[in-house]
Amino acid sequence: MPIIKKKIPPEYFDLVSSGKKNFEARVAEFEVKEGDTIILEEWDTKTKQYTGRKIEREVGYVLNFDLNTFGQKELIEEKGLVIFSLKEKKL
Repeated sequence: MPIIKKKIPPEYFDLVSSGKKNFEARVAEFEVKEGDTIILEEWDTKTKQYTGRKIEREVGYVLNFDLNTFGQKELIEEKGLVIFSLKEKKL
């Protein structure tokens, strides 16, 4: 399986590292498939340098779409998108 390396800002790196953030939203400028390995390399946006911290994860479900997949391109351009993870509800 391919290994994909991507930059990630410190605030998001910490959320992924802690397990709170368990998804990624990226511009579809690369190919990614379920089972691929992704290495997120912390990128300091102020110094424009890697910090040396890395997180390795396996890619789960992948949803590819363009802005008009759901027939809502104008609304998405106006309002933006929200992406969220789903968890089992605790009873």
